[in-house]
Parts: sequence; C-alpha cells; structure tokens
Amino acid sequence: MATAADVRTSRIELSIGGMTCASCAARIERKLNKLDGVQASVNYATEKARVSFPETFTAEELVKVVENTGYTAELPAPPQAAGSAEKAEEDPTRTLRQRLITSIVLTVPVIALAMIPALQFTHWQWLSLTLAAPVVVWAAWPFHKAAWTNLRHGAATMDTLISIGVAAAFLWSLYALFLGTAGTPGMTHAFELTVQRMSGAGNIYLEVAAGVTTFILAGRYFEARSKRRAGAALRALLELGAKEVAVLRDGREQRISVDDLKVGDRFVVRPGEKIATDGVIEEGSSAIDASMLTGESVPVEVEAGDTVVGATVNAGGRLVVRATRIGADTQLAQMAKLVEDAQGGKAEIQRLADRVSAVFVPIVIALAVGTLAFWLGAGSGVSAAFTAAVAVLIIACPCALGLATPTALLVGTGRGAQLGILIKGPEVLESTRRVDTVVLDKTGTVTSGQMSLVEVHAADGVTEDEVLRLAGALEHASEHPIAKAIATGATDRVGDLPVVEDFRNLEGLGVQGVVGEHAVLVGRERLLQEWSVRLSEELIAAKEEAEDKGRTAVLVAWDGEARGVLVVADTVKPTSAEAIAGLRGLGLRPVLLTGDNEAVARAVAAEVGIDEVIAEVLPQDKVDVVKRLQSEGRVVAMVGDGVNDAAALAQADLGLAMGTGTDVAIEASDLTLVRGDLRAAVDAIRLSRRTLSTIKGNLFWAFAYNVAALPLAALGLLNPMIAGAAMAFSSVFVVSNSLRLRGFRSANKQTV
Repeated sequence: MATAADVRTSRIELSIGGMTCASCAARIERKLNKLDGVQASVNYATEKARVSFPETFTAEELVKVVENTGYTAELPAPPQAAGSAEKAEEDPTRTLRQRLITSIVLTVPVIALAMIPALQFTHWQWLSLTLAAPVVVWAAWPFHKAAWTNLRHGAATMDTLISIGVAAAFLWSLYALFLGTAGTPGMTHAFELTVQRMSGAGNIYLEVAAGVTTFILAGRYFEARSKRRAGAALRALLELGAKEVAVLRDGREQRISVDDLKVGDRFVVRPGEKIATDGVIEEGSSAIDASMLTGESVPVEVEAGDTVVGATVNAGGRLVVRATRIGADTQLAQMAKLVEDAQGGKAEIQRLADRVSAVFVPIVIALAVGTLAFWLGAGSGVSAAFTAAVAVLIIACPCALGLATPTALLVGTGRGAQLGILIKGPEVLESTRRVDTVVLDKTGTVTSGQMSLVEVHAADGVTEDEVLRLAGALEHASEHPIAKAIATGATDRVGDLPVVEDFRNLEGLGVQGVVGEHAVLVGRERLLQEWSVRLSEELIAAKEEAEDKGRTAVLVAWDGEARGVLVVADTVKPTSAEAIAGLRGLGLRPVLLTGDNEAVARAVAAEVGIDEVIAEVLPQDKVDVVKRLQSEGRVVAMVGDGVNDAAALAQADLGLAMGTGTDVAIEASDLTLVRGDLRAAVDAIRLSRRTLSTIKGNLFWAFAYNVAALPLAALGLLNPMIAGAAMAFSSVFVVSNSLRLRGFRSANKQTV
C-alpha cells in the first residue's frame, strides 16, 4: 500500500487572468489548497499561480478548478514555442485602452449636457442616454463581470460598489425617462442646490454612471500598464546571452544557434564576443569582463583549465571553450529563476481602496436596503422609497475614488521624471514609508563602474609625465580595459602619445614594445621578473599600498629598469558621500553589498561613510543577504545596476535601479534613477513618501464627501444637483491635492 511519502508530486506555474484585486488571488489560492495534497501560491502582481500537486491530479484539472472559481488559467507554453509565443503576445492593456478612449469620447458630452443648463436643448436627455449606454454596458463590463464573480463567492470589493452604483444610476435614469417625467420634451436640470424630499421620477443620473466608469477605467489602465514589468525582467535577462556560437566540428568552425549547443561541444570565442554558455577553457588565455554577473570591477584573467560563465564578454585573446552546462542549467538561466522566484515571493500589497471597500461596500448596500425598507414601511410610496435607496448607492460610488490614486501617481511620476526618477506603479509606494535599511551595490552605484587611472608613482630621476607618455603609448595599442584606462589617463595628462613599434600583447602578463628609442614593458611584476628587472623599495611600497586598498597596480619599465607604478581603480562617484548622508537623514541604515573583494569594499565604504560592509558575494548570496536582513525585521531597499543585482532588487521590499545600468536591473526594480546619480535615491524615497501620503489624503476625502452626504440621501433629501456638486467638488479637490506634488523640490541644489 502506497504511503503519502510514495506519492510523487509535480510543480507547475499557471498564468491567471481576470483578477482585479488581491482578494481574488486569495480566493483562487484557497480553492486550490482545498484539493487533497495540493499546495498553491497565487501572486496578484505577477498574475501567476505556482502549484505543487500529486500525480492523482492533472494540470488540466487544476486549470478547471481556477475556471470554476470565475477566472482564467493557462498552462505554460512548451519551450520550443516560447520564442514564437513571445512575438505573438498581445499587449494586455490594449482592450482596456480601447474601453477608456471610447468612454472619454462619449462621457465628456454627457457630463457637459448635465452640468451646463445652457446646453440642455429639447430632447437633450435622449442624446445623453444614447451616448451613456455604450459606456455603462460595454466599457463598464469588466466591473460588472467582476462584481458577479465576487457575488457568487460571497465577497464584495471596489468592483461591486462600482458596478452597483453605475447600474443603479443608469437603471434609475431609464425608469425616470420611460416611466417618469424625465423624458418629457424640454426637461432641464435646474442649477438649484436645495435640500428637499422628492419622488425622483424627473431626475436622471446618466452623467454619474458614465463619469464613474470613465474615471475608474483610467485608474485601472495606468495600474495595468505598470504591472507588465514582471515578465520583462526575465526577457531582458535571457536577451543577454549570445544568439550564435562558432562550434568546432572535425577541426573546422561552424556557426550554429546557441539552442543547438550540446554539453561537451567545443566552441571558439574571439575578442569582444560573448561567451555562449558555461564551460571550461581548453585553449588560450584572456581577460573576461564578468562585472555584470559578479560585480567585480576588474576584468578576470583566465587561462586553460579555468571555468567561464555564459553571457560574460571576452575582452582579450582567442579562446576555445568546452561547454559544461547549457540551457536551464547555466548560471544566467539560474539567475533568471532567482529573479522570478524573488518577484513571485513579494508581499501582495492590496490597494488601499480595496481595503477600505471591503468594509465600506457591505455597509452601503445594507444602508440602501434599509433605506428602501424604512420608506416603504413609512408609507412614503414606492417612487420616493426607491429614490432614496438609489441616491444612497449613487452618492456612495465616488468618482473621486477613481482619481485618487492615478492623479497623484501621474503628477508624482511626472515630477519624478523631471528629477530623473521613474516610479513603476502605485504598489511600490507603500514600501517607501516603512523602509529602514538601504543596501547599496558598489560597482556602478556607489562607484562609476569603470576603471580609471588614479595615481602615478615615478622612480627617482623620472617624471610622472614621462612614465605616462611611454606607458600610455604602449597601452593605447591594447584592447584590455585596464590598458584603456591607462591610455585615457595618459592622454588627458600629457596629450598626444608617441607611435609604438614591435608591439606585443603577452596574455596574462602585460604588453611590450618600442617607443622612440626605448624598449618598454608594462604589466605585472612577473613580466618584469622574466626580463630580470627589479623594483626599487620605493616602487614596491607604492605597489603594496595600492593592493592593500584593493586597487590594481601596473608596473612600467624601460631600458632594463623599473621606472614607475600606475594605479588603476574603479573610482567613487563624487556625489556618493553626499547621497549616503542624505539617506541617513531619512532614517535609513546604509549597507554596502558587493561581489568585489573585502579590501576594495572597505576602502570604498570608508570613503563614502558606510559602516556595514558585506563583500565577496555571488548573485544568489545577494538575495540571501536581503532575505536575512528581512528576517531580522528590517524593511529593505536595494540600490543596484547590474544583472547580478536583479534578483536582489526583486527580493527587496523596494528596488531602486540606476538608469545607467542593465535593462535587467531596471526591469526588476520598483524605481529607476535615470541620472545614475545616487543622490536621486534620496529624492526618490522622499518623492515616493510624499506621493503615498497624497494618495492617502485623496482616498480619505474621496470617501469623506460621500459618507457625509449619505445621511441626506438616506433621508430622501438629496436632489440631483447636490449629488452632482458633491461628486464634482470631491473630484476637483482630489485633482488639486495631487497637483501640489508638482512643487516637490530635490534636496540636491544642482537639480531643478
């Protein structure tokens, strides 16, 4: 007899459609977890469900369960179809955009006719009905569908309130037009703000029904656009890899697709090319630029027997590599999985409006039913009772609520863009208020990410300019990143460089050649030793001091004598120290996190004023560090720029990517700092906190106006003009409050 331990389980990721709020995700999760042996986790932000299930179930059965819950589910596409599926993928916001544009075109004249008596010509109400009907029925269909789904499961969300309010306004308008007196030729809405009991048979609320639909659609559209980033991070990661590879077959090179590469294949990597996949070098030596994967600012010298990682760049000589891992087993693919896991594991932040509506909606519905019952029992007549009940539903459906989040977000993000800050969406703002720790990547974030010449030490009897002129001339002929840094520094200091003759690149050691009348050597100490050139005590001290700081020391010799030491390093950005001070001023604790060595990290941290340093970490370790800090109760912001930071950016409570970094880091982050200036991180957190507080203020007043008017509606004292005025005034207030964000100023005086 098989035990529970004998039952094999499978894992699958389903794409879920139709969710409108975090409670939808929770509902699907509960349904799946009720199945025996099934464990499911549904993420509203990424619209994915990760399901572990026993062999007693099939994937199709799981899809059926989701569909029976009222949502859609799709199985993952097979690998070979992934590329074509990606190309054929439609913009998920296209339908929403079409509904929004149609609504705006039709709703503007409806509102104008209702609010401006001078435009109310004979039979104007029938034109309003013709224009409003498509908005209420077609454009608002997603709200009606979601409300019906929620009703079937005994739940109430913002969609429920929107649907009921829109439907109530529209159906009552139909009653007033066809059975009441509102359809009479020459009917007008007089601009009177009176409080009196009425039957309501002569009032129409078409502008309310159409206006609410349009405003809420606008909010949903901007939210949907911001949610598309989840898959983009993974696509950007996989785009980093090489597309073709030169494989050695029968001693000849043959170019094939990377997808056709097999473990054990030998392939050629020329200077400047990306390494196709993870492997071991069999022939040649070179320098590999692995900064995007490891964070090390200095290219890594490799030779036969060393391992290399796919998607890193060969900066030096020709290599022959034997493939050891391909496809999903490569480090790049594993990093893509890390990003996906980190995004999937993010806390599902419910929209503030949904949280409030979870309590507000049932109360309003109960109040409307109670109002209807009271007036019927009081003998006021069916028309007056329904008027009061419908007025409760209409005034409780605030169009300002649809503007609360998108207007503040649009103004805040617009001002942010002027300051070099891109905010991905409303869901990221809540984290900024609670963040207490900021983890900073070193390379490209605190530092420039590029090697540059920082010091020149000349031996006795030789000038620094002479060392730079001869060494710079030789390095100018090399493609090595350190050589480029020296050549650039030399050109900046001494101008034009002399011509080199008999140039030779000694892989792994340095370069040699003839400059004028001098035979020059530039490179490692081992190169000078091979030519029996000894260093003076002064130059040895300079070399050791540079290496103690984690910098790269390059030795220069000519005519058989050591003449100087050139120090190359990834320099700290001039604004980084100011930025760290600004972060501390916001109550944040800075932590330097890097894949570089301890000495380099400590030197950089001391220069900018950071006390806590975590060095020599791999990409997966960066994620673990963020998780560890979170497990200690800290709310973590992560600032980075490289592929190696992408998973940690996604895992952090708030991810900030430098705009000068890779697309992968930018896609995996919540905020992007376009300028590449760390001071923008200070402004980003300040602006996000200000925007969040504005959204909260908007939500409060959007509800407050309507809650204040509810008693009048319940008493049957609310005429259409008061309802319209309250609706318009709350909307104007919300927009005006949001526009205050345009006055946000950067803490950096140099920024406008």
